[in-house]
Amino acid sequence: MAGFTHLFIPGPTNIPEEVRQAMNLPMEDMRAASFPNLTLPLFEDIRRVFKNETGRVFIYPSSGTGAWEAAMTNVLSPGDRVLMSRFGQFSHLWVDMAERLGFDVDVIDCQWGTGVPLDIYAEKLHADKAHRIKAVFCTQNETATGVTSDVAGCRAALDAANHPALLFVDGVSSIGSIDFRQEEWRVDCAVSGSQKGFMLPAGLGFLSVSQKALAASRTATHRRCYFAFEDMIRTNDTGYFPYTPATQLLRGLRASLDLIAEEGLDNIFARHHRLAEGVRKAVDAWGLKLCAKQRKWHSDTVSAILVPEGIDSADVVKRAHRTYQTSLGGGLNKVAGKVFRIGHLGWLNEVMVCASLSAAEMALLDC
Repeated sequence: MAGFTHLFIPGPTNIPEEVRQAMNLPMEDMRAASFPNLTLPLFEDIRRVFKNETGRVFIYPSSGTGAWEAAMTNVLSPGDRVLMSRFGQFSHLWVDMAERLGFDVDVIDCQWGTGVPLDIYAEKLHADKAHRIKAVFCTQNETATGVTSDVAGCRAALDAANHPALLFVDGVSSIGSIDFRQEEWRVDCAVSGSQKGFMLPAGLGFLSVSQKALAASRTATHRRCYFAFEDMIRTNDTGYFPYTPATQLLRGLRASLDLIAEEGLDNIFARHHRLAEGVRKAVDAWGLKLCAKQRKWHSDTVSAILVPEGIDSADVVKRAHRTYQTSLGGGLNKVAGKVFRIGHLGWLNEVMVCASLSAAEMALLDC
């Protein structure tokens, strides 16, 4: 078929040409004396994206899921009680990981289309006078339902209860695209991945930690090896890694961080909001509704759109791909067959969003 194939899933996202070209180079020696010239500035520049002023970041050759596991196994101990909420496929997977790793999970099941239940968090934290809860988890952006939660509100709930629990945030589909302030909100572990707002292929997991989390890791007793902070710190401080790094992805990361710095985070956040509002206005014009139940939950990186009665959203996604060479996101788990998703994050402009809307509209009409 002629022409481009268009990608409007919530990740992996479109890769800027500068980033793609930066990765198009021969393999290099990751033990060379010059390698720290690349890596040491990367650590500092990623910290700026997370707005982490006093902690440190880790770059793992993994997806964001690997960074999830790194956060939990380094900072917590088996049997630790953690407070989590489940309202979409990815918050569900985070809960599943915590349970499988042996933590005592207090999970709040919420309606899909809503986000972190701050009122229930506040009640549970106030009631926990013995401070059995060791960590509070917040999925900032639930990709399956197009819902963004209030991280600052989680911090406020902890502070109001004068509770010492650590704050963990899944920012895989938000950091670099939606406002995130690790230092200001005192987030202890923030997780992201390369394939969304960082405009890279999948393969790098980012974990940004506070000094409080680093201190906790020194006494945490969960077994870890591949993701161990102590191994990473020892080698990262000299510009190297304890195992073979994804060198070409690191070269692409250098280019993507340069593009982020050039545009500026505030401008990036404003662009994402403007483009997301355009998608939401189109959904209104179609007479359809978002999966997100209220405006306060609306995500600026992905819209999950409810299809009309009698329509299978999987057919809409298939039609868009087969007939119009456009990839849209399908519904996952509880919303399978009920929603399709338009990812509007990363390297994206107005005309690209118009293309996604045109393909979605034609596929909807066909179905």
